[in-house]
Amino acid sequence: MTEQLPDYLVLREEQWKKMLVDVIKHAPEEACGLLGGKGRNVVDVIPVTNELHSPTRYRMAPEEQLAAFNYLDQLALDPIGIYHSHPAGPQVPSETDLKEAYYPEAVYLIWYRLDDDWSCRGFILSRANPVEILLKIVSDK
Repeated sequence: MTEQLPDYLVLREEQWKKMLVDVIKHAPEEACGLLGGKGRNVVDVIPVTNELHSPTRYRMAPEEQLAAFNYLDQLALDPIGIYHSHPAGPQVPSETDLKEAYYPEAVYLIWYRLDDDWSCRGFILSRANPVEILLKIVSDK
């Protein structure tokens, strides 16, 4: 049986803004965090410290990452996504992202700067070539 990978991910505006605030706050370093949810629906966004404090790489602080996984377990949520930023580009997964994609079931969200604005794209990295997926942002109302 072939694993069914998502072709889209649903986020609420509040979750989108929470990631954006984290990305802006940590620039020019890469920001990172986890998305917990069920199926294609994000329920919570958990920012995690980038212990490398690098503008071109991230590694989640192990204690915070473990605490985030435990938190998701307590809420019966799955780790369905990972976000990080590319403050100086690219808009797509880097060579390092592809090599270090340890969670094939997760959607990888990459935040990038376009002029003075930030944007985000989602990718499945479990295949030979990254596959972009649609990010659906829904109103909090």
